[in-house]
Amino acid sequence: MTPCIQALLTHILEKQHATLRRDVAWTLAERFSREGVAPERRAAEGLRAMLAAEQPAFLPGERIAFLRTVTQIPDLYMPAEMEALRGTACYAEKGCVFNISPDYATTIREGLDARRAEIAARLQQAEAERDDAAVAFLTAALSGVDAVLDLAERYRAAAHAQGLAELADLLSRVPRQGATTLHEALQFLRILHYTLWCEGEYHNGLGRFDQYMWPYYQADLDAERLTADAALELIEEFFLSCNRDSDLYIGVQQGDNGQSLMLGGVDRDGKDAFNDLSRLCLKASCELAVIDPKINLRVTSNTPLEVLEAGTELTRQGLGFPQYANDDVVIPALVRHGYALEDARDYTVAACWEFIIPGCGMDIPNIGAVSFPAVVDRALRASRAATFEAFLTDVRAGLMAEADRLADAFKTVKILPGPFVSILCDGRVAAGRDVCEGNRYNNFGIHGTGLSTAVDSLAVIRRLVFEERSLDLRALAAAVDSDFAGQPELLAKARFGVPKMGNAEASVDQLGKMLLDAFADTWEGRKNGRGGIYRCGTGSAMYYIWHANELHATPDGRLTGQPFSANYAPSLNVPVKGPLSVIESFTVPNLGRVINGGPLTIEIHDSAFRERDGITKVAQLVKYFIDRGGHQLQINAINRDQLKDAQAHPEAHRNLIVRVWGWSGYFIELDKPYQDHIIQRVELAVS
Repeated sequence: MTPCIQALLTHILEKQHATLRRDVAWTLAERFSREGVAPERRAAEGLRAMLAAEQPAFLPGERIAFLRTVTQIPDLYMPAEMEALRGTACYAEKGCVFNISPDYATTIREGLDARRAEIAARLQQAEAERDDAAVAFLTAALSGVDAVLDLAERYRAAAHAQGLAELADLLSRVPRQGATTLHEALQFLRILHYTLWCEGEYHNGLGRFDQYMWPYYQADLDAERLTADAALELIEEFFLSCNRDSDLYIGVQQGDNGQSLMLGGVDRDGKDAFNDLSRLCLKASCELAVIDPKINLRVTSNTPLEVLEAGTELTRQGLGFPQYANDDVVIPALVRHGYALEDARDYTVAACWEFIIPGCGMDIPNIGAVSFPAVVDRALRASRAATFEAFLTDVRAGLMAEADRLADAFKTVKILPGPFVSILCDGRVAAGRDVCEGNRYNNFGIHGTGLSTAVDSLAVIRRLVFEERSLDLRALAAAVDSDFAGQPELLAKARFGVPKMGNAEASVDQLGKMLLDAFADTWEGRKNGRGGIYRCGTGSAMYYIWHANELHATPDGRLTGQPFSANYAPSLNVPVKGPLSVIESFTVPNLGRVINGGPLTIEIHDSAFRERDGITKVAQLVKYFIDRGGHQLQINAINRDQLKDAQAHPEAHRNLIVRVWGWSGYFIELDKPYQDHIIQRVELAVS
């Protein structure tokens, strides 16, 4: 790390730049409501006002500019207006475009002047055709481009006035013209990404960074304008730029901002695409040890061990990434779900782990979730089954009922316009339609939460009710309702007397396979209201806390108030043999059927990484998962004693990073329930 990067890192970690921020008393929503302003115009005027309010500011020594100086983006709707809109349709989360990965590459290559000319020509055509919808969208898009160009010019002038000659020269070309160097491309990307947050989009992914930045890096090397070390410094500065404003971004918890970046994989022709820039990105993230961007790494059974070792070096830093995605499973599964092969090969992830296609996807990959333990609980109370197979039939019926309920809730889903993000989406300008109206892929993702709790509960029900017949379903339901009060022997047997998922017990693991197959079956063939399909997944997002809070105790011995495990992992506090048995259990299901995403999450004690052979062993563990057909994996290097000390003395652990569900954050910035959950997770040893 160079002294300049070290100084910038210190500046950002200490949040010295926060002194440059100011609050603005926005009143746009009141005026828009009073005047009945159309949605497209609201979006355009909101972005223009936000960028006009921003003041050019520079951190000491920086070479990639654009810093948020206004703390909040303006509201575009009054609360009563949003309530009325939600009464007519489902508006997911905040109602705007989120959780996508735009096509940055085209605009970086062509420049905003060229894109502006394209929009203006299409607008002229729309006016001639009297296509009012296209006119409204294209007018708003044109306004957004002009607002960005205006702010970029103010940044250029400020850089010139402050004697920042390199930045002023850079901003005299981009974003108006297409980038020709890596430095220009990174500055251009920073401007585009910055603008999305200012327009109101959130969880804005960075996509396949090493692929669309590669031509600029290669051109610089060929022209001898840049060395690998100089490129590393630029990449590190861009990565730091992702951490400057992230505390202002929307998220369930601090750090949940969706700045995910994908490395490696294959290109659209199926050729291996891991390159020297991929390596530089891994090195940059390792040296900086900050939470953004969140690194994902696409791998296959043929990925060299040294690449997995490079990924493990990141894990060793305690960053909770890279998150691994297995092309051998993901690409064929996406094709089976209706994605074109070339698009499937180009996949990235949304905010956390959900597989999406950059530029042409307007999927909502986390629109809802099914609680497996709640489905089992309802069957426990309603079933009159005389056999375990009959009980499983009732569980399957419960999953179908949940699918029916959610599909009905998502029958009519709408999204608020995002004119600027739309020009970064494939074909939207040509179509004359905002991406809020859809794109090539418009699929919905449904998480499945608490799988291991449900599987373990089914194992207990099978053993105690249908095999040993030591109690019936009603008695077990009563025990659950009382939190096993006065029944310590039953509680002990539920917790420790029945095999649990994660120990490579075939009879239990097959229950996991059955549940996930049934989950997929209930959504198979359904179409959503936007013309897409539903994709099931093994992720939990924040529902592992929320769904657990909605449910009392469960037959596996989990008590009221205790959370489920995050994502795809053994239940909390369940003794497991080790990481190999966990991998063996969780690769039994047909994971290609639940391809919305959701990683197997493993916690390994940080002592496993202290020696070089530990790095190799963990890398081999990753390979074992991939070879067995696992779809997605994230490994957390944790130390329970350190985490407990951080709770007691947060001031001494300001930069302690942990993996939460599909993202990494600073431990001390998390709410206590999330901190407690991480402390409870199983620490495994690698031998």
